[in-house]
Amino acid sequence: MNTAKVIHVAVGVILREQQILLALRNAKQHQGGKWEFPGGKVEQDETVQQALARELQEEVAIEITQCQAFMQLEYAYPEKTVLLDIYLVTDFRGEPHGREGQPLRWVSIAELSEIAFPDANKPIVQRIQQYFASAEQG
Repeated sequence: MNTAKVIHVAVGVILREQQILLALRNAKQHQGGKWEFPGGKVEQDETVQQALARELQEEVAIEITQCQAFMQLEYAYPEKTVLLDIYLVTDFRGEPHGREGQPLRWVSIAELSEIAFPDANKPIVQRIQQYFASAEQG
């Protein structure tokens, strides 16, 4: 039985001109050396949106001006379980840069399938691609 606690994480899918911002995880981190959507742990006294705003300010130096809930998923790694609350960030102030020294890159939605993500991020990639494929048809 996995009694490890669930780590609640706020994740931002940051969108600008049909491109999405990714950050490279530090090699020392869990699932290090892979690209991810920026975000971080939700603290005890915060809402998901407060955590997302704080994390994106701390990590990539942007201030969210518009976002919407996109999806939620729980993913069990052998050593821990993560609960991801994913928001689509469609407008923000500031020019993103890696405040913790991490490389950032903008990628097209089509490119997402070629990038190495942590396992928990793969369903997010699929959902983004479905979402934007249907948006283009509509």
